[in-house]
Amino acid sequence: MDGRGKVLIVVAVGWGLSMGTRMIYPVLLPHLRTAYGIDLTTAGLLVTVLFVAYAIGQLPGGILADRIGERPILIVSTLLAAATLFLVTTAGSVLVLFAMTALFGLAIALYAVARYTVLTRLYPNHLGAANGATAASADAAQSVLPPLAGVLAAGVSWQMGFGFAIPLFLITGLALWAIVPTRTDGTRSSENDRTDGGAPVERPTTNRRWDTFLVLRRPVIVKGAIVYTLGLCIWQAFTAFYPIYMIEIKGLSSSLAGGLFGLFFVLGIAVKPLSGGMYDQIGARRSLLIVVSVSGVALSLLPFVNSFWLLVMITALISALLGISTVVESFLLTNIPKDVRGTGLGIIRSIAFLIGAVSPALFGAAGDRNLFDEAFLSLGLLAGIALVVITLLPEK
Repeated sequence: MDGRGKVLIVVAVGWGLSMGTRMIYPVLLPHLRTAYGIDLTTAGLLVTVLFVAYAIGQLPGGILADRIGERPILIVSTLLAAATLFLVTTAGSVLVLFAMTALFGLAIALYAVARYTVLTRLYPNHLGAANGATAASADAAQSVLPPLAGVLAAGVSWQMGFGFAIPLFLITGLALWAIVPTRTDGTRSSENDRTDGGAPVERPTTNRRWDTFLVLRRPVIVKGAIVYTLGLCIWQAFTAFYPIYMIEIKGLSSSLAGGLFGLFFVLGIAVKPLSGGMYDQIGARRSLLIVVSVSGVALSLLPFVNSFWLLVMITALISALLGISTVVESFLLTNIPKDVRGTGLGIIRSIAFLIGAVSPALFGAAGDRNLFDEAFLSLGLLAGIALVVITLLPEK
């Protein structure tokens, strides 16, 4: 295996651990509700705080990746995640739990943009496939870590449901330090610095803020960012309350609900590389039309399905939702010039995650008012709006 492959693997492991640990929260919400006596609205707000902090951390993470390189940012992210996760497990009150959750969200946010810019340097001509493979590691972790956390929380304590990930973060930080080079510059194709028209461009670095502003106001970037934001609104609301919805509305046991939740992410292991390959071959518009149509229809059908095996099928179809980010992120990275790539993507991700972070709180409030089914139908509506915007994207 060449040096690029080793870097790709260790970066993917760190990304998977960050995202897999973040998805422990929805599984442990029932335990946290019991431990702290909180209602669904407050539980939804806890997830919103996590995603808001994650959103805020995108921009400084992107700026630092542009300025000092990816390696130190990736390492600091994993070490901070370990420290803040320890503080989550020792929280003695709801207020402290919220504060430490916010710090954890900021810690893992630093990892996000740096891992994307690493990929653009290492794999300029196969970005979709590389991004899909790395993204699949997140789904692999999300299919394993949350169910494991649920077992530990039920058998030992909810603190152990979070705490087992702490040494994993420390080991990953050490691996990143040993394997990722100080700078990951590799062979670069001019295709990687295309404008919205597809022509190669050279960007001066003397006015970074103005360059970033000009890039982000391009119609093609704005449209991609809108699709990205809508996809995050759907994904964050769905993942935050799917286990509780299966237990409290569909009547499934916690183990079956956790199994279906794991299935959703297991299928993402295939969906994300497939979506990335589709992007490389047929472009963003046609790829997104496929994944958004399938997941949107399935989300709209979910409230009307009660049979377990039909729920399995619907959940499998909803997993197409996981391909949206792979395609849109590759599309945005391709269209943002290299000298402002980290900053530009950091701004887009911060804004998108901030908007999307509102959806879990709204979903929780709907659940407290016995409007869970209507909330899932609204996600199908958001998918329909996204389809309209997708039709305005360029062919390739």
